[in-house]
Order: sequence, then structure tokens, then C-alpha cells
Amino acid sequence: MSASPESRPAEAGLVSAQFYRVRRSKVRFREGARPPSREAARRPAHVARMLALAHHVESVIARGLVASAADVAGQLGFTRARVTHLLDLQLLAPDIQEEVLFLEAVDGEEPLSERGLRAIAHAGTWDAQRVRWREVKASF
Repeated sequence: MSASPESRPAEAGLVSAQFYRVRRSKVRFREGARPPSREAARRPAHVARMLALAHHVESVIARGLVASAADVAGQLGFTRARVTHLLDLQLLAPDIQEEVLFLEAVDGEEPLSERGLRAIAHAGTWDAQRVRWREVKASF
């Protein structure tokens, strides 16, 4: 049977406090207000870094520091096909390239995949690329 509130001793009472969960390997609770949330982690998007790498590889080849894209692939540990994929990003219209270089990944969420960007690069003329780019950009 449950005791009525009148029969409880005077010392017994409800304790009210705020608790929040701390992310650790073990579950722990801390008393007090939750700390302010952190800022969103921002970094350059993967496609932006790959486009920058493509420009760097192209400049290294143009300056004659390496003989070909195949030599670059060997030095970077990439396949020749992968280097070709990187260099294909330079087929994008210059204004699209500029926008891509300023893309950011927020909290690890990439705005666009490299495969999707390569599909835009292979769309044909720069006008066709711009149309596809506007469609893709509307989704993020």
C-alpha cells in the first residue's frame, strides 16, 4: 500500500534540479543548466578541395615538374582514372568553379557529391552547365 502524503516524514520532499546527458563512453548526468551549444563546424567542401587539387595538378604538369597525369597518379597513389576524374572538374564554366571553391561543409554535411559535379562538367556547353548548376544549387 502506498503511504499518503500526510503520513510521510517532514524531512522527505521532492528535489527539483535540471540534468543533462554528457556524451561519453558511459552514461553520465550532470546537474545544472545545459552548456550553450557549440558553433557549427565549417570547413571547405570536399568538391572544393578536389577542384583546388585539380588546378594544382594541372599547374604542376604545365610547369614541367611531372611529365604527365600518369606520373602524378603514381606519385599521389591514385589511379590514372582518378586523376582524370579530378582534371575533368576543370571543364566546368569559370563562374561555376568559383562558386564551387567557396562551398562549405557544415557539421560534416557535404552540399554536393563529386560525382554530381562531374555530371555537370560533362553536360556540354557552359550554358548547359549553368542550367544544370542552377538546378543542383537550388537543392542546397
